[in-house]
Amino acid sequence: MRLAALLLSASLVTLPGNLTAQTAVPETSADITLSFAPVVRQAAPAVVNIYARRVVETRRSLFADDPFFSQFFDFGPAAPRVQNSLGSGVIVAADGIVVSNYHVVGEADDIRVVLTDKREFAGHVILADQANDLAVIRLETDTTLPALDFADSDLAQVGDLVLAIGNPFGIGQTVTTGIVSGLARAGGPGGRGAGYFIQTDAAINPGNSGGALVDMKGRLLGINTSILTRSGGSNGIGFAIPANLVAEYVRQAAAGRSTAERPWSGVDVQPIDADLAEATGLPSPNGVIVSHLHPESPFAAAGLIPGDVITAIGGLAVDGPQELDFRLATRGTGAHVAVTYWRDGHEATAEIVLTPAPGGSSAAMLTIAGGGLFQGLTIAPIDPALIAELRLPLTVEGVVVTGVSGKSRASRLQPGDIVLSLNGVDIATPEDFRAVAENPTRRWQIEFMRDGKRALIRLSGG
Repeated sequence: MRLAALLLSASLVTLPGNLTAQTAVPETSADITLSFAPVVRQAAPAVVNIYARRVVETRRSLFADDPFFSQFFDFGPAAPRVQNSLGSGVIVAADGIVVSNYHVVGEADDIRVVLTDKREFAGHVILADQANDLAVIRLETDTTLPALDFADSDLAQVGDLVLAIGNPFGIGQTVTTGIVSGLARAGGPGGRGAGYFIQTDAAINPGNSGGALVDMKGRLLGINTSILTRSGGSNGIGFAIPANLVAEYVRQAAAGRSTAERPWSGVDVQPIDADLAEATGLPSPNGVIVSHLHPESPFAAAGLIPGDVITAIGGLAVDGPQELDFRLATRGTGAHVAVTYWRDGHEATAEIVLTPAPGGSSAAMLTIAGGGLFQGLTIAPIDPALIAELRLPLTVEGVVVTGVSGKSRASRLQPGDIVLSLNGVDIATPEDFRAVAENPTRRWQIEFMRDGKRALIRLSGG
């Protein structure tokens, strides 16, 4: 009797509020079976295989456009070559809207999409953004297709169960399971994407790119885009683009845009560490401190100044530059959003209006004509739109290279180079550059800035 009493007491667990939970012996197969099959049945039909094909020209010799070497050698025309890629995608609208990665379909000439039921459709890209590695595809069909609803990725928590669905290694649709193992991962693992990712330990391998990261309600939580690996296979660290950003891109595509329009912050920020938190009086090291504002920044228009610490956008925490850009991008241009910031030991709130970077008029660009070394070089005065597009420092002024073609390839200049001087003459406008470039000389000295570093090129030719 005493042993029975001990066993009985061991089977009871005391809970708060004098409640008790009693263990029970499983009596049916349902009691002992945990299966993700219902979630897979709901989500898998909307995850597709994508076969993309594009024709590229083989790279000609580096000296093919050089005015000196071309006098003595015939390099011939570039030969076409076919590139094929295999990836995954997700149907997000029943009328045939598919989302995938830019690196899978962004530059494809021919796209074939195959569903799990073997139906096959042609498709074409209607919106592409290389910076965030996203592409929106429209399928050529009049039928109603299975589609996934979007989850609110801002509500995701570390530890949430997720499924990754895609076509790894081209072997066919595969489902793996894991958890959300990290949030706010920044920097574009593997060089893909510019921003903010959900991290998961669900196995993601080559071919999974563009596939779905699904929550336990069968909703799209993210688009799988890359892995962190040394061997080329999954090591349990995969990255997905959050659904809230994907949904904004789909909204823009539905509105007729072919390129993504992103709100411009016009601020330089850096994360807060313990020393900065102490110096600014913050109770904890959270947020980003403003180091510089462009005069046309919406944050400047709202009254923020260097030294302010931005802690939240629309009530959601901001702890890094990429997270700041992500919070703005998911709301889209035209939105009004509250900014929470810290100044002089006190928290304050301001409202900003999200707009694209001003400027970017093609009328301001200048392409060098004539037969000299710089023939085909396109330059433009630096404005906020070019700062955003080319990721230039906010403080730069002057002239930037926006295109290189024809003879100008021999100048070794690249898009994004900021021209400081040409043959010793300071360059402040495109007209300054053209005036010097048209001088009858065969010796050139180009001073410029690339990736934040000053450089000098000396050339002979023209």
